[in-house]
Amino acid sequence: MASPEIITVYERLAGLTAQMAEAALAKNWHNFETLENQCARQAAYAKTLKPTPLTGAPLKRKISLLKEIMANDRSIREVTEPWQQQLPAPMRH
Repeated sequence: MASPEIITVYERLAGLTAQMAEAALAKNWHNFETLENQCARQAAYAKTLKPTPLTGAPLKRKISLLKEIMANDRSIREVTEPWQQQLPAPMRH
């Protein structure tokens, strides 16, 4: 049985957010922005998919991927949030 398409999307998001975290650590903002745009497209695509109830291994995989995405997001924020606080208030939004 093939995994639901949403799993594939989450796998792509996990990979993209991992690359974003690497780019942020390297302060490669051009690459970061490119990856961020790809990530946004994947997230928008995920919203178009019909919700599919998951059980068993696919559900466990989805949860694992979500945890990975959240960990990557935390790594990105550790780099970007201190930098953003140095900007003047009007530029932060």
